[in-house]
Amino acid sequence: MDALDVMANLQQVFPYYQAIFSADEHCVIGYEVLGRYQSETGVVSLGPFFHDDTIPEEFRLEVDEVVTKKALDYFLSLDDYTPLIFLNRDANLLMLDRADSFLQLLLQYETRGLSLERIVLEINEQHFKGDLDQLSHLLTYIRTYGVKIAVDNIGEHSSNLERIGVLSPDILKIDLRQLRKTSVHQAYQDIVYSISLLARKIGATLLYEDIETSFQLQYAWRNGGRYYQGYYLAKPSPELVPRDMLKERLRQECHHFIQQEKKKLETLYHISEQFQQRLTALLAKYKKVTDFNELISLLANELNDVCFRIYVCDEDGFQQSANMFKRNGRWELEPQYYMKNWSWRPYFLENIIRMRSRKRGILSDLYADIETGETIRTYSYPIDDRHYLFIDLSYNYLFEHDVHY
Repeated sequence: MDALDVMANLQQVFPYYQAIFSADEHCVIGYEVLGRYQSETGVVSLGPFFHDDTIPEEFRLEVDEVVTKKALDYFLSLDDYTPLIFLNRDANLLMLDRADSFLQLLLQYETRGLSLERIVLEINEQHFKGDLDQLSHLLTYIRTYGVKIAVDNIGEHSSNLERIGVLSPDILKIDLRQLRKTSVHQAYQDIVYSISLLARKIGATLLYEDIETSFQLQYAWRNGGRYYQGYYLAKPSPELVPRDMLKERLRQECHHFIQQEKKKLETLYHISEQFQQRLTALLAKYKKVTDFNELISLLANELNDVCFRIYVCDEDGFQQSANMFKRNGRWELEPQYYMKNWSWRPYFLENIIRMRSRKRGILSDLYADIETGETIRTYSYPIDDRHYLFIDLSYNYLFEHDVHY
């Protein structure tokens, strides 16, 4: 695309609108405004134009303004329909005049009846080259007008969570293109999980974008997504789609997701109950064994079909036994782990209190084992009020019981 051709034919620049759907109402809650250009060969995206740093800043700002004005004119022409309006801006260009031209444009439309609380300003923090604190102050100022802030393309690369935390956006847009790959590394899913935790801490809403399959939609639903966007739901269009276009379909799909998730949770509950009964019986069988190393050796033979590591900790997280570790099908005692402390692990002390108060075992969520790198779950069980048994379940066992995801 030739930049001079675009600048010479601004009448051929216009907006497209991509619908954004909600998980709570299953309807369209907003639209992202996307720039398009009518070339001789057809309609083309202006994305490459806006992202090309070799194109003069004033060219990109002018084209951006043309797209925005046409979009806002269109939204103002709608009767009794007030969706959110997502406007993309290059944070570097925004800083040139401290967003003055952007705000002046919005204020012009506010006098014509546009509520600025409908505006969502989208920026990409990864491409920002300036002072992050200054950008953060600017975004805080923009918020005083009622404008919401979204940070997009999170997950496309390794996003810096600290930078996102400084900006404290209202909406985090997570890119799901990685999930279209045949093999998704666990690290990517861990990053998404970390982002979801960050969103909860800063009070941000998660919007999953680039959804092109039902699997991605389910992943977004399962990982705290309130808003969804992508070709699987609706492609960018020169017109708005009906607000309830996918209401029934999304309701049916979410019902399917709910049923699958309930089935998985029921399976986890049954596995936890089975371990509760099994360990209650085993500890009663070996109640006269007072040496913890001897106890875990006996339990290893009894639990050979389900786990690869067993150890005992006290209520403060200090290991009171060696590790019993299965290597190449053989159990080995690893005395070097005696008196290591694990209280720094997330949820460790919380789970100790839960086990002590309920006098029942706990099955952990999925996590990557530090030493083996394998995806595992741990079943923890109270031996008495001061000592707790930890059993690391193998991935093969989890896979066989369909609780490996």
